[in-house]
Amino acid sequence: MRIIYFFGVFAMFASCSTRPVELSTGIWRGVLEQQGQLLPFNFEVHKVDQKYLVQLKNAAEKLTLDEVTINGDSVDMVLHIFDAGLRAKVDGNTLKGFYYKNYAPDFHMPFTATLGEDFRFEKATDSIPATDFTGKYSVTFISDKNDTTISVGVFAQKGNHAEGTFLTTMGDYRYLEGNVIGDKLYLSTFDGNHSFLFTATKKDDKTIMGDYWSGATSHESWIGIKDDNAMMPDAESLTFLKPGFEKIEFSFPDLNNNKISLADEKFKNKVVILQIFGTWCPNCMDETKFLSQWYTENKARGVEIVGLAYERKDDFTYASERVKKMKNKLSVPYDFVIAGTNDKKKAAETLPMLNQVLAFPTTIFIGKDGKVKHIRTGFEGPGTGVYYNQFKQRFNEIINELLNENLTAKK
Repeated sequence: MRIIYFFGVFAMFASCSTRPVELSTGIWRGVLEQQGQLLPFNFEVHKVDQKYLVQLKNAAEKLTLDEVTINGDSVDMVLHIFDAGLRAKVDGNTLKGFYYKNYAPDFHMPFTATLGEDFRFEKATDSIPATDFTGKYSVTFISDKNDTTISVGVFAQKGNHAEGTFLTTMGDYRYLEGNVIGDKLYLSTFDGNHSFLFTATKKDDKTIMGDYWSGATSHESWIGIKDDNAMMPDAESLTFLKPGFEKIEFSFPDLNNNKISLADEKFKNKVVILQIFGTWCPNCMDETKFLSQWYTENKARGVEIVGLAYERKDDFTYASERVKKMKNKLSVPYDFVIAGTNDKKKAAETLPMLNQVLAFPTTIFIGKDGKVKHIRTGFEGPGTGVYYNQFKQRFNEIINELLNENLTAKK
């Protein structure tokens, strides 16, 4: 009994005397080891009322992580609305661990971080490198299987610091940040779901060539030709109704498993916006933020928005919980339904009147007569600058047009 008592007291004392580690506040430089490449990103740690807050930083973007926990000698950071996180052992001013995705149990990407390093690939300087990548480029991405994707690249360079993005038919590559080192461009982003790394070198005054690594396995080479007139195909021409269809019809469960249909009284004589999206999609997150603010300011005009969620798992409980979390974190005021999974072919089967589901997000504009008027594929988000402003202008033009339509069509 004495021996048991002694060891019991010792264990209790040891447990009480072991204090969780502290995560130092300030700027950190994180690095992901991705396909043999080092992908840097920056984050800042704050402590407010004994609670840690972490901000992921990509160029002008700051994404706040408010689910940060200390477990013994380790820290776990849930990555915003995404079903993923960073888990690492805290050793003074360094972290060592991995980036994980809950929906993909085999995914573990090595992660390290160092306190006090506020640079991306190298420290920013005002000295101008010999090579300047500033400009707009017509870009072709070439996969390892020789499949090609067209894009527009837009880069701005000040000293050795560089920022930019790529626009594609499926959206944009959001906020990219990096440096020009010697004659080579390096750009990266990490927003919790995207982990993108780009490199490029100039071949002549107009041509740049490089590589692009995404996630654990995806790699593409790319070629950019400087072209001030480079542009993407019309985003309203890519997804459309099949011949013989005028309307979108569905009956999907909302977040409480109640069936929702566009025939419901709530949508009668209203302009309706359908958002095809997923909570795993950072471009969709950008569009959701835009739509949330826009809906709050305009719902009284006779407009409704419904988000059609296509999630990572074909499981209502999982999918609805993911959407509820996003809705709460982003304070989204409009409605959502669970429509299917993020497989584009299967997503198209849930909306058989569409020619395809090419991109998440896709936005469908429905008039007061219940008929589809416009379908916009992809989304030019705030990381695209002027293209985002052009998108907002066109969005409001469409809504104003539909609100001004007379309700004369027979339903």
